[in-house]
Amino acid sequence: PDLMGVEDTAKKGFFSKPSLKNRNTIFTLGNRGNVISSAELEAPILVPHTAQKSDVRYPFESLFRSQHYALLDNSCREYLFLCDFFMVMGSSAQDLFNQIMGKTLAMFLKHMDTYVSDCYDSIAIFLCIHIILRFKAIMGKRNIPAVDKYWDTLLEILWPRFEYILELNIQSIRNTDPQKLGFLDTRPHYITRRYAEFSSAIVSINQTFPNEKTNSLLAQLQVEVENFVLRVAAEFSSRKEQLIFLINNYDMLLGVLTERAADDSKEVESFQQLLTARTQEFIEEILSPPFGGMIAFVKESESLIEKGQLDRLKNEEARVVQLVRGFATTWKQSVENLSQDVMRSFTNFKNGTGIIQGALTQLIQYYHRFHKVLSQAPFKNMPVRSELINIHHLMVEVKKHKPNF
Repeated sequence: PDLMGVEDTAKKGFFSKPSLKNRNTIFTLGNRGNVISSAELEAPILVPHTAQKSDVRYPFESLFRSQHYALLDNSCREYLFLCDFFMVMGSSAQDLFNQIMGKTLAMFLKHMDTYVSDCYDSIAIFLCIHIILRFKAIMGKRNIPAVDKYWDTLLEILWPRFEYILELNIQSIRNTDPQKLGFLDTRPHYITRRYAEFSSAIVSINQTFPNEKTNSLLAQLQVEVENFVLRVAAEFSSRKEQLIFLINNYDMLLGVLTERAADDSKEVESFQQLLTARTQEFIEEILSPPFGGMIAFVKESESLIEKGQLDRLKNEEARVVQLVRGFATTWKQSVENLSQDVMRSFTNFKNGTGIIQGALTQLIQYYHRFHKVLSQAPFKNMPVRSELINIHHLMVEVKKHKPNF
């Protein structure tokens, strides 16, 4: 079956069918969700012979909606007619209705059972579930119980299958071995993208009729994807590359999820936290080569100042001179290189520019703390302090690096 964790490049194995033609649509909602919108839910039914002429292909849930909208309509008319004509109500009316429509309903159920047992398109199944929930509500409003039992039997066929397909997807991601995925680069991984599309599809449909079971399956799927992203990241040898991979993937996940899911959904919140933490770590990582000496000095000195052991810094004057002059001569070029490096590393331009801004803000803060340390007793009379760059001047210069949108 088409599962999220099936490798695009892998050798044929137990889990794979070579049909990639529909792999993309099976995880993506696109405009399939329209079928449960108020405009399409009660749209005219599809007439088979005209539909055949037009050569349009309909996804399963559209055919399901059409067939069951016809059923809903006919059942309401039939039930009301029986009540009027035979002057019956309650269970007598239901019995008569079952005698007339029973065979049709049994045939529909058999057909659904056959289709569902070989279906791996969980979005189709989930949309059918949501069509039923809405049709049940319509008949409830009309106060017609004729096919209540039929709807419930359908749901008993559909829910377990939906859960089963989700479990298969969860397993397929858990079992994916990053070493078998062929060439890896730091861009968002296709499995991450499939998950993002799929998760946002299910979340956006689920928001209309929330269901706890669905939430807990999505949470399990999310844990597996988070673990998968970490497993792939571990394949990169440098921490910097690992962080670029993690940030690109978390950023893409967030982008897709926020398009469809509500901003306060659990998925959005947890990927936002992961993205923020890894971005912060990356900023420290890229500031380290050009400015690590100054940063280390600032942290050491601050900790000694806190403990009141400033006298231990007396012998650091040569180091201070070197740091002050080193910064003054190289910082512009270093900031330029850093900006270019970041823009090359991140697939999302806006994300890259945000990271540059974060890094430059952090650099200014470190330099500001450097100023403060040098205003303390052991250093405050050193002539080299006059060579420190004015913080305001630094901020103005750094602003020039802020990318213009």
